[in-house]
Amino acid sequence: MSALGRGLYEVVITEALEVQLTHLEDRLVAVRAELRAPEAADRVAMHIARVVERAVAAVDEGDRPKVAIDLARHLINTVIELIPDSRDLAMERPSSVPELLRGIAGRLPDGRGEPLDAPLIPLLDTTLLTNSPGEPRVGHQILTEIQSADRIDVVMAFIRRSGIAPLMTALRDHCASGRALRILTSTYTGTTESRALDELKNCGALIRVSYDTSGTRLHAKAWLLHRQSGFSTAYIGSSNLTHSAQVSGLEWNVRVSAARNRDVVEKMAAVFEGYWNNPELRPYDKEEFRARTEEGADARTTIVLSPTELRAEPFQERLLELIMLSRQQGHHRNLLVAATGTGKTVMAALDYVGLREALARSRLLFVAHREEILLQSCATFRQALRDPSFGELWVGGSRPGRFEHVFASIQSLNAIGLTHLDPAHFDVVIVIESLYRERHLGTICSSGTRETRR
Repeated sequence: MSALGRGLYEVVITEALEVQLTHLEDRLVAVRAELRAPEAADRVAMHIARVVERAVAAVDEGDRPKVAIDLARHLINTVIELIPDSRDLAMERPSSVPELLRGIAGRLPDGRGEPLDAPLIPLLDTTLLTNSPGEPRVGHQILTEIQSADRIDVVMAFIRRSGIAPLMTALRDHCASGRALRILTSTYTGTTESRALDELKNCGALIRVSYDTSGTRLHAKAWLLHRQSGFSTAYIGSSNLTHSAQVSGLEWNVRVSAARNRDVVEKMAAVFEGYWNNPELRPYDKEEFRARTEEGADARTTIVLSPTELRAEPFQERLLELIMLSRQQGHHRNLLVAATGTGKTVMAALDYVGLREALARSRLLFVAHREEILLQSCATFRQALRDPSFGELWVGGSRPGRFEHVFASIQSLNAIGLTHLDPAHFDVVIVIESLYRERHLGTICSSGTRETRR
């Protein structure tokens, strides 16, 4: 252990640590506590595990597996000698050949073992997933775990088809093999889609819905993948079942291994059971869902404004300045290219704030190919403008009334053919996802991710 300083500790006092404590600075004093019986097994086991880990890691790689197994056998023999009541632990000695059991597979008709796909992250690992470049996306990692799960429990505040689409084949196979899939979700903000729940129900999932939108609303996001082998895993974090949350969003999710953190997974399972058996969560019924969400259908486009002002980061300010310079040079069709997660929508909103002050009229058309992007973008513009009523949706069953500030899907615009849309009606046009747009929306904006008309 490094030099001791002021702070909290939770370690067994060793001989080496005792020496350090005798040489503490005069301004410091050690706070000791008796090792309590309920904690003894865990604290000592943790200490021994760290000692063994350090010792084995110091052995040459070629000799490491055999040395590790021999050490484990010796330690267990010592435990049996010191604690007579632990003689039944003799069978826990590792075999003399260094091997791991990776799985038990059923036999195929030709006698071979069926393939067992292991998750990208080992079942023993507890880790943090952030959807960062170079690490598994949370959605892809969950996909690799479905095949090996004996049953799955999901609690997810928001569920959309874009989020479940990559998982549906695996979930159908899971349910078709007779393995259980239970899902808890909510109607808070109107984000969960009935068509997504229909698809899950049709594949065999059991679904319960919380219609509570009060302060006790269901807002958790977690997966529990139960395995009879004891190597269950769980995910808990910020990712809902939407495309951006599962793939590209700046999300934090902890993957927990029951083999290392059994108490955490067991508590998650117990809380899930409590929710599942709560009579206030209703079994999903399409007609009931529609009836109970119809009244608040427009609520999904409203937000509560944060008291903080939306501001550009330094690199965003530089990009906005370049666009402004381009306009001053007479170019009003400008392309902004930036990596995922760098705030393109924020830059578009802040740019529009400036245009709104400069133009005599500022009718806006914001075009994207997914409804969830339109919802998030509308919320960002409202935050930037400090106007909770700004913008109208033109997607799915929603149609604008005033056509002043419209957030429209490519599909909705293509559906009407644009024959009645005056090319000069909108003063500012913002189009995201340019490759998709160039195939389907050339009649509105011939080039670039962004077009402004004056």
